[in-house]
Parts: sequence; structure tokens; C-alpha cells
Amino acid sequence: MSESATTKPWINPYLAILVGVFAVSFSAILVRVCSAPPLVIAAYRLLFTFFFLAPVTLWGGAPTLRGMTARQVLLSAASGIFLAFHFVTWFISLKYTSIASSVVLVTTQPLFVVLGSWIFFKERVPRLALYGGALAFAGSVVIGATDFQLGGSAFIGDLLALFAAVMVSGYLLIGRKLRGDVPLTGYTFVTYGSSAAVLTATALAAKYPMYPHPARDWLIFLALALVCTILGHTVFNWVLRYVQASVVSVSVLGEPLGAILWAAVFLGENPTPRQALGGAVIFSGLFLFTRVTAKAGAKRQGLGARG
Repeated sequence: MSESATTKPWINPYLAILVGVFAVSFSAILVRVCSAPPLVIAAYRLLFTFFFLAPVTLWGGAPTLRGMTARQVLLSAASGIFLAFHFVTWFISLKYTSIASSVVLVTTQPLFVVLGSWIFFKERVPRLALYGGALAFAGSVVIGATDFQLGGSAFIGDLLALFAAVMVSGYLLIGRKLRGDVPLTGYTFVTYGSSAAVLTATALAAKYPMYPHPARDWLIFLALALVCTILGHTVFNWVLRYVQASVVSVSVLGEPLGAILWAAVFLGENPTPRQALGGAVIFSGLFLFTRVTAKAGAKRQGLGARG
């Protein structure tokens, strides 16, 4: 039986989501000001995260790891690989396009989460939600067209951000599948461990410099691990046991707003009018999309409980 059915969360899951959104909103600006290659940034983000959490897992959660089935371990490892691809493609996109374009496009992941739910979990998508998805896609086209006019590299960054959205959707879908039965410590140990291993091995194989780095970069690696991953992604993983993945997806729409604000305040990087228009269209479409799908999911759960 899942923990959500037997225990009460020690903190309000919706308050935890707010903390997580605030924490992850710093990711983009930290990556932008870091001088290390994107693959190295991603590798150290996951390595530090894994090393910070591993003692907690091994000290109090060793029985949890032994209790995981081979299938659960493999799925958790696959989730980590999706997360690795998400980070590295998104970090590269931030080197090519603006923070505003990148964070808004990567946040289109609710579209891919629900598409994946339809393909793999046979969940129906309401027609009104499809209209919201089409609206969000139209906003993406507006941003893409704007950045293509600004330069081909910006458009490449946009495509990488969209690919990063697809990858994080795979990570969320697997987490949703597992988190009803697998405790957080076991899931994050395997997921972050496999992600760190893949990123580090790839960086070494590509002969990227893992050291030396300026002191500021090491502080950024730590901040990305402690703040953005542990207080951000790990909190979202914990919340997935108590709320639907679609609720988490709509909540992270706050991340781009925070990232754009930090970029304007600290880097003087303001979105262009067309980027702002495209972002507004995307947010409108995603809000409609996720709100309708969340209501539909809650209705299905209610019918299942009565049945």
C-alpha cells in the first residue's frame, strides 16, 4: 500500500511546492554566470546532490534500497538518464538563447507529460485541454520565430530547450509511476546516482576539464545541488507521492517568472516584446491545459474510489 494512503505528510504538500518553485527559479541564472562547460555544470550538480543525500539514504534507508525490486531499480536509473539529458540540453540552450526564451520553452513539459500519460497510461485528454496545448504551441512558435530572426544560434537554443522539456517529462512520468510504491530515499539515491554517473562519464569521455575551476564556479555547483536540486527537484519528488504529476507541472510555471525576474535584476536581460507576447500565450495555454487535465484526473480518481 502506498504511503499516501497510510500516513499524513509532515508538511503541507502545496507549501512544499512553493518552496520548490522558488528554489529552482535560480537555476537558469546560476548556469548563465558559470564559466564551466554545460556538461561539467550538470555533472557536478548531480554529483554534489548525490553525495549530500547518499549518507542519509545509507544511514536510515538501506532497508529501502534492499526492498526495491530489480524493475524499480532499472526504472529509477532510467529516470536518472532522462534527468541527465534534461540538464545538459537545457544548460546548453542557456548558452545560445536568452533566459526568457529558454525557461519559458522548457516549461512546456506539461504538454509532454500529459501526452506521455495518454500513450503509456491510456489517460484520456479532454478536448478543452487540447485547445490549451495548441495555444501553448502557438506561443512557442512566436518565440521561435523571434529568436530565429535574432540569429540562428538563438533558434538552436530554443530547440534544445524544447528537447529538455521532453526529457524532464520522461523523468516526471517515471517518478509518477514509481513514487506510489518506492520511498523517496531509495528513488532519489538510484535516480540521482545514475544521472551523476552518466553525466560524469560523458564529460570525462569528451575530455571536458573537471578541474581546476574558479572558486565562484564551485560555489555555483554547490548552490545548484543544495538549493535547486535538493530543495527543488527532491521536494517535487516527495510531493509526487501526495499530489498528481499534473499539479506539480502547473506549479512549476512559476519557475520561468522567477528566472526572468532574476535575469532582469542581476543581468539586465529583459525579454523583448515578442518574447513577452509569446511567453504570455504559452502561460495562458499551459494554465488552461494543466487546469483541465488536473480536474479530469481528480474526477477519474474520485470515480475509481467510489468504484
